[in-house]
Amino acid sequence: MRTRPGPVVVALKVLLTLLYGVPLVWILLTSFKRPSDVFGAGTAFVFRPVTTAYVEAFDGALLDALRQSVLIAVGTTALVLLLAVPAAYGLARSRGVLPSIGLGLLIVFQMMPQTAQVIPLFQIFGQWSLLDSTFGVVVADTALLTPFATLLLRPFFRSVPHQLEEAGSIDGASVWRTFRSIALPIARNGVATVGTLIFLLAWGEFLYAVNFFLSPGSYPLSALLAEQVSAFGIDWPGLMALAVLTSVPILVVFAATYRLLKDGLTVGAVK
Repeated sequence: MRTRPGPVVVALKVLLTLLYGVPLVWILLTSFKRPSDVFGAGTAFVFRPVTTAYVEAFDGALLDALRQSVLIAVGTTALVLLLAVPAAYGLARSRGVLPSIGLGLLIVFQMMPQTAQVIPLFQIFGQWSLLDSTFGVVVADTALLTPFATLLLRPFFRSVPHQLEEAGSIDGASVWRTFRSIALPIARNGVATVGTLIFLLAWGEFLYAVNFFLSPGSYPLSALLAEQVSAFGIDWPGLMALAVLTSVPILVVFAATYRLLKDGLTVGAVK
């Protein structure tokens, strides 16, 4: 028999809903307003909706920025998983001093602020001709997010029973085949969970994009949003319309993978 939540739990849920829900409602309503209605005293909820901001958003550089964000997010996710999955499996199955040192280095690298990496990477990418290229931003994001993904994936591989791998070894399976045919299928939910998290983080890429793209026409959606704030003021309806459009792919990905994220993070936290 399920017990009803207490009044304190209900009050906290209502408070969190208001804290997160009211700003989202304000963003959505503002995107359908005229600039003169944004801060009007009687137009907070009652106003004549218009779609001017959305029409102007699609007439601008939205599609190019959307394409850049998709390329950055998908490319970063694929490259991070390609590096982090075998690294996490190796750290989960290795014992000794070197794996412990490697795990400590990953923790240190993960704590390194992104701003501290911009100038060194800019100099390196300038020598490698990676400035003003999508691949350069993908490489930078991969270097930033691979330690984080490896640390998240390690508990999933540690939860794979040793007995299954030992049985595979007895049957003559190599280490690679044991990893590919036994460990990876069992930990696939964890890999998908981490891949989703990396995609969500890479989708909001901003700092590397504005520094490594030399032409504003190559900016992703996050940088396009920042361009709405200028010295001449802020186009609030346009900014909110872009925010809504930018959030739609994230909401779709989150809704499609919500159960996977919930179950995967729970499994990965237990060992």
